[in-house]
Amino acid sequence: MNYELLFLKSLLLTVLIETAVLCLFFRLVVKMKNISLPQLAFTGIVASMATLPYLWFVLPNYIDQRIWYVIIGESFAVLMETFIIGAMLRVNLPKSFLSSLACNMVSFLTALLINLP
Repeated sequence: MNYELLFLKSLLLTVLIETAVLCLFFRLVVKMKNISLPQLAFTGIVASMATLPYLWFVLPNYIDQRIWYVIIGESFAVLMETFIIGAMLRVNLPKSFLSSLACNMVSFLTALLINLP
């Protein structure tokens, strides 16, 4: 399978997982009822689509060791999505950081499970 098609499949899966986790996080953990489900869904889509292309197409040109790629890439995704979520949902930094961390952890662990030998 070519790299671009694999990216599109990964993007779809990432958007679905991270958006679902974001919605559940704000409904069950933060319990903010003033943020609508469509607003949460749109924020999840934007956050994932804003960071994943960098992880697939930019970062590999600069980092060739897998462990550093994962550490730097996931840290980048969490930080950027923290600011995107905070700005779009108008929530404070701790809430946006924890939601971003939860979204990326679930997404990363799902990818690990899918790619088990």
